[in-house]
Amino acid sequence: MRKFLLSVLVLLLSCAPLSETIQHAILPPEEEIRIGRSYVPYAIAENEGLYPDPQVQEYVRSLGEKLSKLSPRKVPYRFYVVNSSVQNAFALPGGPVFITRGLLLMLENESELASVLGHEIGHIGRRHHARYLEKVLGLSLLLRVTAVLVGDRGASSQILLQVANIGANLLALKFSRDQEREADAFGVGLVAKAGYDPKGFVGLFEKFRKIQKERPPAWLSTHPLPEERIRNVSRMIANYRKPGMRVDSAEFRKVKEKILSTKRSFDLYEEGKRLFREGKKDLALEKFRKSLEVFERNQMAHIYIAVILTDRGRHKEALKHATEAVRIDPDLLWARFVRGVVLFNTGSYRESLKELERARQLVPAFPDTYYYLGRNLEALGRLKEALKNYERALSLARGDEPWLGDARERYERLRRYVW
Repeated sequence: MRKFLLSVLVLLLSCAPLSETIQHAILPPEEEIRIGRSYVPYAIAENEGLYPDPQVQEYVRSLGEKLSKLSPRKVPYRFYVVNSSVQNAFALPGGPVFITRGLLLMLENESELASVLGHEIGHIGRRHHARYLEKVLGLSLLLRVTAVLVGDRGASSQILLQVANIGANLLALKFSRDQEREADAFGVGLVAKAGYDPKGFVGLFEKFRKIQKERPPAWLSTHPLPEERIRNVSRMIANYRKPGMRVDSAEFRKVKEKILSTKRSFDLYEEGKRLFREGKKDLALEKFRKSLEVFERNQMAHIYIAVILTDRGRHKEALKHATEAVRIDPDLLWARFVRGVVLFNTGSYRESLKELERARQLVPAFPDTYYYLGRNLEALGRLKEALKNYERALSLARGDEPWLGDARERYERLRRYVW
C-alpha cells in the first residue's frame, strides 16, 4: 500500500506507442461506439473522476445534446465534465465527449463552451478517432480488444496490454492540420445552426494563444493552434454570423459560479497530492482534510485520505472515506480499487473481491487489481484462481509496483504447489 497510488496514476500515459500494421480495418460503427463507450472509465480515471455536481453535469450534457442532435452523424453522444485542473477537452470514438473543470474555469461565456463541444463533436462526426484505429490496427485485433472491454476474462496478457495501449493513445491523440480544419469547419457550422455566435471560436482560440507561452494548456498538445488556423476560422465565421445569435446565458454563469466555489477545495487537494508524492504524508493528510471542509464531495481527497489511513492501520476510518468516494463516483477506478484494498486489509475478503472485480470491469488492464484479486483468492483458499491473477498482474506490471516482489514470491510458491 505504501506507494501504490503513485504508481497507478501513471498507468494510461506509460504505455508504449502502437505499432503500424499492414492490415487495414474498416471499423463498423457499432464497434466504434462500443470501443468509445468502454474507454469512458479510462478517461474518467485519467482525469481524476467526474466533477461531482449533478447540476453542472446536466447543464453540459444538455448543451452537448442540443448541438449533437444537429450533427449529420447519428451516434450516441455523451458529455462529461471531469475533475482535472488542466485546460483540456477531448473525445473518444463513437460519441463520448469530455471537458475538464480547468477548461470550464477559463471560458467566459456559453458560446465559447458551445465552440469547444462543437469542435469535439466535429472530430467524432468526421470519424477521426475511427480512422486512427483503422490505420494502426487490424479488424480482428480491434474485435478482440472490444471483447475484453465488454467483459471477456479469458483474454491473453498481450491483448490486455493492447487495451491499455489503445486507451493511452486515444486520450493523447494528436490530429493533423487537415483534421483540425475539418473539425473547426464542422463545429462552426454546428454552433451557428444551434443559434450560437460562432465568434466563440475566436474567443476560445485567443485565450489559448494568450496563455500558451506561459503554461501551454493540454488542449494545445493535441490540437495545434497555428495562426493559419485562427485566420481560417475567422473567415468561416464571417459566412455564418448574423444578428441575435446567442452569446451567453444565466445557466452558464450559474454553473461557472458553482465551479468557482469549489476551486479552493481542488487547489488544496493538488497541494496535498504534491506533498504525498514528496513523502510528507502528515502534511498531505492535513491538506486533504481541509479540502473536504471546503467541498465534502471531493472524491479524490477521500481516496487519498483512505490510502494514508489504511497504510497506518486505521482501516475503519479509511473504509469510511473509501466508501464515500464510491458513493460519490461509483464508476471511478480509484474509488473501487482503494475500497477493495481497504476491505482486504480488514479481512473482508469476499466483499473485497466484489469491489476489485468491479474495478477490473472498469479498467481491465490495470495490474494492481489482479494482484489484490490474487491476495483475496489465496486467503480464501482458491489457489488456482489466485495463481492466474498473480500471473496476470506480473505480465501487466510496469516494473515499479510496490507489490511486485511479493507477487513474484507468491506466484512461484503457488505454481509449485498447484502444479
